[in-house]
Amino acid sequence: MKVLTVLGARPQFIKAAPVSRVLREKYTEMIVHTGQHYDANMSDIFFEELNIPKPDYNLGVGSGNHGKQTGEMLQKIEEIVLMEEPDYLLVYGDTNSTLAGALVASKLHVPVIHIEAGLRSFNKKMPEEINRIMTDHLSEYLFCPTETAVENLTSENITRNVFNIGDVMYDAVLYNQKLAENHSNILKDYDLEKNEYLLITIHRAENTDNPEKMKNILSAFSKMKEVKVWPIHPRTKHKLADYGIDLSDIPNLKIIDPVGYLDMLTLEANAKKIVTDSGGVQKEAYFMKIPCVTVREQTEWVETLVNEANILVGTDVEKIVSAVEKVVMPEYMNVFGDGNASEKIVEILKKG
Repeated sequence: MKVLTVLGARPQFIKAAPVSRVLREKYTEMIVHTGQHYDANMSDIFFEELNIPKPDYNLGVGSGNHGKQTGEMLQKIEEIVLMEEPDYLLVYGDTNSTLAGALVASKLHVPVIHIEAGLRSFNKKMPEEINRIMTDHLSEYLFCPTETAVENLTSENITRNVFNIGDVMYDAVLYNQKLAENHSNILKDYDLEKNEYLLITIHRAENTDNPEKMKNILSAFSKMKEVKVWPIHPRTKHKLADYGIDLSDIPNLKIIDPVGYLDMLTLEANAKKIVTDSGGVQKEAYFMKIPCVTVREQTEWVETLVNEANILVGTDVEKIVSAVEKVVMPEYMNVFGDGNASEKIVEILKKG
């Protein structure tokens, strides 16, 4: 059996690492990298660190408006599917790469495997929400990370070949955490002390495309006395430059380049709190039992909200500051599986 895997963004590289490792024990896998994340610190380092096989195809699509980016992916992925004739096309998550792969495969009658199916923020202004809904409705196999995701699909009358196998990102964290402890020097490199800094990640279009929201977020950062470490996403950096926003006035802010996965795990595991708009970082904070503050109005990872392990604050300055200052004592529940999601996916595919 030949599986064509379509990847394009940093979180998908992380999810693909444990799945590819198990999948290749049984089947032939070919990887298509759309190039949605193309910066070396957002792409190449992940393939190297996580030991993901080099892509068989790199489409080099890069950034751009949603229509242009997705359209270019559609054309190029279609050419590869027609040439390779895979038995399945596998996609992860909710990016434009995910949707493009699923659309091409469904039109060419190649069954789609969607890993991380069933997530819903119930905010259709988010491009990711449109991508995940459409991909779910095009998929033959839907592998869900939580029971909530299964329930979301049931409410949309998607019940065939739906499986709660746990979260493949949990597989990746368990596999790589020890590796990170032994190989990452990032705390020393930036003179950081455990539990003495805030980790920041901001990249969602709903925030970065809105200058007022970004000003609010940065105003909140200015009010926080702690050291703040921000591995800044290239897109966010460009947007701030477009808005003429200067970060140098924010006290104790360390702006650093995007980091590899092992360094990111180390930064997350040793932070006092994490402030983010990333779905993946919300989960990793939960896995590592680090309190999280999410600068969004909704989250697809509702399980993380229990007992204030994760607090939604939108972009209200006072809410952000208050949530960061609040002392929380969350009870972390085992809702993301047992760390063997990848093996379960392959076993289910074997049964056909």
